[in-house]
Amino acid sequence: MPEGEAGAAPPRVVLFDFDGVLIRGDSFYQFMRERYRRSPWRCALALLCSPLLLLQRPFSRRWPMYTLVRIALLGLGERRYQAAANTFAATLARRPRQFCRDGLQALRRHQLAGDRVLVVTGCEHALASGILQQLGLTGLEVLASQLRPGWFGMRLLRHNVGQLKVQSLAEHGIAAWQVAYGDSMYDAAMLKLAAEAVLVNGTPALCKKVEKALGRAITRVEWF
Repeated sequence: MPEGEAGAAPPRVVLFDFDGVLIRGDSFYQFMRERYRRSPWRCALALLCSPLLLLQRPFSRRWPMYTLVRIALLGLGERRYQAAANTFAATLARRPRQFCRDGLQALRRHQLAGDRVLVVTGCEHALASGILQQLGLTGLEVLASQLRPGWFGMRLLRHNVGQLKVQSLAEHGIAAWQVAYGDSMYDAAMLKLAAEAVLVNGTPALCKKVEKALGRAITRVEWF
């Protein structure tokens, strides 16, 4: 064994949320909005389903969202969905001021430092991966929400938010991480287990709420 190799430390594991940390806004929401904009019949179908959406709302805020996603993806198989996601990723990557410059620079610095960088996001996997590729970001591991094919189109299999982010990391073989970047309470479970938890563009009220959930102080950064 070469001299010094036995004592070499493994690379640090660094986690980045995606929406609100590397990109401004909710990327999958923007994709869904574009799907509706290009398909008036989907808008009409969503309008017809509005009584169902109103009935779902008191029981769960997510159920109406899932229904609207189902309508937006109606008729799309895996290949057509992948093509649509790639096309939108290319469009989004060309939009001015869409991405957080400071966040992308921080991610690249971690890569240059030899850290193992993972993007852990609630965005759908094909879309998030496509956007990152369009930005020229390679060598990343992406843990994201998953869709699956159904009889009438793609449908949600796993929404990778909250505690499910930690579960996804465990299933991926990641038991500990040194740094985690997040921007909301949805990232609290992931931030809590990090040696250094970083809150991006959080308000003072959100910062206090996250620190209360974590039981310790966090690092707060303002990224543009």
